[in-house]
Amino acid sequence: MSYQAVRDNDCTIDPLAPGDLPEVMEIERCSYSHPWSEAVFLDCFRPDYRLWAFRHGGSLGGYAVVAYLYDEAHLLNLCVAKARRGEGAGRQLLRHLVARATHDGMQQTILEVRVSNSSAVALYESEGFRVIGHRPGYYPAANGREDAKVMALDLSTD
Repeated sequence: MSYQAVRDNDCTIDPLAPGDLPEVMEIERCSYSHPWSEAVFLDCFRPDYRLWAFRHGGSLGGYAVVAYLYDEAHLLNLCVAKARRGEGAGRQLLRHLVARATHDGMQQTILEVRVSNSSAVALYESEGFRVIGHRPGYYPAANGREDAKVMALDLSTD
């Protein structure tokens, strides 16, 4: 499947490539207390996944990993480099993956988010996601486990 890059000033969103993994791993390790391994990312390069790269000035500023299952796009990881936070990169990535999922015939996008991640919850809510559930102890945390909110966005055009 061919994707056109989104271009906005000095920013682009295009498919993430395996060659981006060194930059991805640096952002991942700096962003999460329990980062994904390189093996997990490598496993995502398959036909039922969409991996997106946000680039600013040619360097990787963030990424998103989405799994497609039947008519559902499951956002598994959306991460923005600390240097790019607060500039709208996360919102651009989110809007792009939602637009692509809609174009690809998905009926909804779902995600899990840490209950303590108020900035991410606010972003998702501002883009129309609503809380549809709760997963106790879903995420590893420094002192045990942390709960997740399950959020969804209806993509159907009915």
